[in-house]
Amino acid sequence: MSNALSSWTDAAGKNPVLGFIDINLRGAGQVIFQNNPLTGLFFLAAIVWGAIAGGQIDIAIGAIVALVVATVTAMLLDADKASLDQGLFGFNGVLVGAAVPTFLANGATMWFILLVGAAVSTVVMLAVSKVMKTWEAPALTFPFVLTTWFLVLGAYSFGQVPIASMGPPALPHTVAGGVESAANATELFLAWLKGPAQVFLINNPVSGVLVLIGLLVSSPWAAGLAALGAAVALAVSLALGASLSAVTAGLYGFSPVLTAVALGCVFYTPSTRVLAFALLGTIFTVIVQGAMDAGLAPLGIPTFTAPFVFVTWLFLLPKADLKPHPHAPIQGGLFKKKP
Repeated sequence: MSNALSSWTDAAGKNPVLGFIDINLRGAGQVIFQNNPLTGLFFLAAIVWGAIAGGQIDIAIGAIVALVVATVTAMLLDADKASLDQGLFGFNGVLVGAAVPTFLANGATMWFILLVGAAVSTVVMLAVSKVMKTWEAPALTFPFVLTTWFLVLGAYSFGQVPIASMGPPALPHTVAGGVESAANATELFLAWLKGPAQVFLINNPVSGVLVLIGLLVSSPWAAGLAALGAAVALAVSLALGASLSAVTAGLYGFSPVLTAVALGCVFYTPSTRVLAFALLGTIFTVIVQGAMDAGLAPLGIPTFTAPFVFVTWLFLLPKADLKPHPHAPIQGGLFKKKP
């Protein structure tokens, strides 16, 4: 497989059309931190499968169109070529393109909002990256979150932008306890698979399998941690008595999946300590998910991947030295490297 990928990369470097396709496929793969065109292809297949199965083909079209628009916008803005070639300006566009048709009704105004949002996601990516560079932290999917919050919240003010599946705004309320015993084994298994799929706003277990396969062809560590993150999120959300409908739809799984992969093998070198650190972050992401669901309920907008973003920033900013080595002394609340 590595030889095939190498051949594809060589061909893409020589052919502008293949090169453009390669950048976009890598952009799709970067949604879960994979600079791999085959992974991106599996991710897009997951979106298409789930969209067709759910009778919302506009989600698949929107994701692909927004991916291309975000990438082209980066090219027109003369963005950093190395980042562009790795697809780092496309992944937020994919998510914007999947989210807008999910929450806004299909029509001319929806597509206008989607195209504007896709282009703006690249501008926001540049802006957020510049701000976060001060703390040597990545932008993650915050450009998608911030851009799409504005896009869908604005729908409440525009009569020509009909809402499909969002809101209405409501005060948060306590969920009835004891829901964990109401789900059978099959429902729990399907909920586990839906966690990775919901990264792309897709409520389909087959799509979840495609996402995990896409990760596996690029990084077994990422695939394993994504599966583990979804399982931990499922167990914790049930144990805490989260809404059964939300749990079985995978809505408590997608941000923990991203957190587990980010902390477990992307930004830290895998080790026993790193896995424990990632587990803590994954569990906390479930709690933050619940907190943000309650906090945003009065606004009537989804959290998107904000719980993942905020938790991962919090766990990266201390610059903890978690590489495999004997325990270094702890000073000032931060892990410090041995001299």
